[in-house]
Amino acid sequence: MTDVTPMTPLDSETEEFALQIADQVESFLIALQAIARENDGGRAISLLLLEISQVLLAGARLGAQRDFTPAVEYQPDVGPEPDLDAMRLRLAEMLGTVDTYSYVFDPYVPGTVESQLSDDLTSIATDLENGLRHFRLGNVHEALWWWQFSYVSSWGNLAGVSLNALLSVVAHDRLDAEVVVEEDEELLAVADEMLEGGDPAAR
Repeated sequence: MTDVTPMTPLDSETEEFALQIADQVESFLIALQAIARENDGGRAISLLLLEISQVLLAGARLGAQRDFTPAVEYQPDVGPEPDLDAMRLRLAEMLGTVDTYSYVFDPYVPGTVESQLSDDLTSIATDLENGLRHFRLGNVHEALWWWQFSYVSSWGNLAGVSLNALLSVVAHDRLDAEVVVEEDEELLAVADEMLEGGDPAAR
């Protein structure tokens, strides 16, 4: 479990909640780096589906809590953001054709957005890691506020649409579901190869 040295007194319930969220965040970040390093397309889809589902649970718990407020007016300096570009490139290479997908940004405003899973997963990791750095420095109120704010404004939506995209890949493989995308046959072939552990480039 991640250690914490609070800068300001916390009630035991909030401290325990913060510890649980920090553990879930840390587990997601470690797992995402490991998936990118392993470069195993056959396992990656299922593992990413699992990890995103778990971190979305943390987000839902944050969303259901009271509104957290930072202890100070201005966000304490926790240093530069981590360089996750290498991880992003590895994810993009591993996901191949299924990296690019489309989603509805706002279900109440018609229109789709094209994005890349590798970019969105890296953005999620960046948001979560920022809160974790606050937590490790003892800025627990700041960490909870940032995780909650960024969940509602950024990473919660990205995690949701990424989960849906990954589930779609699994559905094509398990159910032979038909989707409306460009080059359907090629995309489904790539999805089949990835889930079976094959190398689409070798086809």
